Amino acid sequence: MDRKKILRAVLFAALALVLLYFSFRGIHWNEFLDGLRSANYFWVLMSVFVGALSFYVRAARWRIILMGLGKPVKRIDTFNGVGIAYLTNFALPRAGEITRCGVVANRTGLGFDKVLGTVILERTFDMICLVVITIAVAFLRMEVFGEFLVRQVWTPLTHWFDGSAVWVISLLAALIILPILLWIVFRKKLKKYKAVTKITGFFKGMWDGLIESFKMPHKGMFFFLTALMWFLYVCTSYCTILATPLRDTLTFTDALFLMVVGSFGWVVPVQGGFGAFHFIVTLALVAVYGLSHTNGMVFATISHEAQAVTMLLTGLFAVIYMSVSKKSVKTH
Repeated sequence: MDRKKILRAVLFAALALVLLYFSFRGIHWNEFLDGLRSANYFWVLMSVFVGALSFYVRAARWRIILMGLGKPVKRIDTFNGVGIAYLTNFALPRAGEITRCGVVANRTGLGFDKVLGTVILERTFDMICLVVITIAVAFLRMEVFGEFLVRQVWTPLTHWFDGSAVWVISLLAALIILPILLWIVFRKKLKKYKAVTKITGFFKGMWDGLIESFKMPHKGMFFFLTALMWFLYVCTSYCTILATPLRDTLTFTDALFLMVVGSFGWVVPVQGGFGAFHFIVTLALVAVYGLSHTNGMVFATISHEAQAVTMLLTGLFAVIYMSVSKKSVKTH
């Protein structure tokens, strides 16, 4: 691992520690430990099982996209790729997406850049789904969920820009449009540099993979698996609710809201979502449901650690399977 990767890992770890500090600051430890001890661990284990099932569904959906590239892809290879990705993210956030591309490219003979194109397609589609689900949840109970999203997310963001939503939208648009404009204006000069040629060739490969992925077979199955995957994510959240005293007050709709909130915690680039997930889920439970900070942290901790265990077990399975299968290939 080079210095840049080490520095990046250290910075993300420092961010995770800061978020964990603010998440756990001020909690009553005796009450927190009692909350963990009183949890129904049958439902925690069910959360792990459902989470693992959702990973399998994600892998099956990814396989459908990859099959559009014209080569056979085994389900076990995409499942191992997903497992390795989650495991890698515990060491270096976002590096998992690159790692899983390497796993599948090595196992199938597909070009790495084309496989990466399929991941970009998958993640782009997931981001669209998350935005749509977030908006749907906000409108589902606008007086509760919508107000929380506006007060805790949108308002602080606009305050950074002197209260102007126009500046926020303009900045996001500039980050997308400016690089494209620079390439259009200076592309002839930039093409003279070998480094630029390699980079453009790499992105062309990704684009080709992205375009070819739209030729994927069984598009209906792709959308069915997408819906099933997000449903299982909500079920994972609901299992955590059933594992705590919140089972008496919260419903499946609340599980949907907490799944959305938790998803934004996993988006923050810190190792394994540590700190970010705890912070945002606890914030939601305190602000929306009026829970104490300590009880909110009990739920967030159980939910996060159940998902973290699922990721670690899936990643460990992938490492063992690929190690054994490589040995068996060598002996034949």
